[in-house]
Amino acid sequence: MTSDPLSGNFITICGIKVHAVQIPEITAYMEKWIKDRQRGNYIVTTNANTIVAGEKNALVREAVNHGSLSIADGFSLVLFSRFYGKPLKKRAYGPDLMLAFLKLSEEKGYSNFFYGSTAATLEQLVKSLKKKFPHLKIAGCFSPAFTDSPQPEEKEVAAINNSGADVVWVGLGGVKQELWMYAHKDRLTVPVCVGVGAAFDFLSGVKPQAPVWMRESGLEWFFRLATEPKRLWRRYLVNNLLFVRYVIADLIKKS
Repeated sequence: MTSDPLSGNFITICGIKVHAVQIPEITAYMEKWIKDRQRGNYIVTTNANTIVAGEKNALVREAVNHGSLSIADGFSLVLFSRFYGKPLKKRAYGPDLMLAFLKLSEEKGYSNFFYGSTAATLEQLVKSLKKKFPHLKIAGCFSPAFTDSPQPEEKEVAAINNSGADVVWVGLGGVKQELWMYAHKDRLTVPVCVGVGAAFDFLSGVKPQAPVWMRESGLEWFFRLATEPKRLWRRYLVNNLLFVRYVIADLIKKS
């Protein structure tokens, strides 16, 4: 991994770094890493759930803070950033970042690999992306949920490294994807990995995505909770309250 490309241009919330960058800046860094054929870079899409997980597990904090970029995927980080002395303009939403870079990839010929989710979702994702970006180069897909290899990690790393991908999009869900990227950064030869959470589900059409106005007004959590209450109630009802509690304690400590 290279040194911090935005030294000083970040805030630290509860011990977790969040860079003050927007999507055009992020894609510019991704292009630079690709052109320089660097390796070991990874981007973390940070949100309230990440902060809560980091409070409970030091390894999560370590994984996030060792990333080349930690971007504000969650609206709550934008909301509370004003109290940390460097207000963020808006969130750098994972699915939007993915679409922006895939458009750039089609124009410039960058190759993309999709890792995570299920085989069915990946198949639908590729179909959807090919409709949107007909000339997009897809280096490959891999679903860890559908491998029967006795050495799955070796198989995964080999599949990615042999694909010739410029970017690996990692859709394992929050915390899992950060830990995976951190654990594999020195074994992968691709220039950059990006953790994008539920982006595979949204962009494939497997799960509904909140309307733009809800995403931009901080109400996406309500939409997702309403559509998947059994799976997400703890994340949004319990973890969001914990996030506020941890941030207030952090601000008091810093004052």
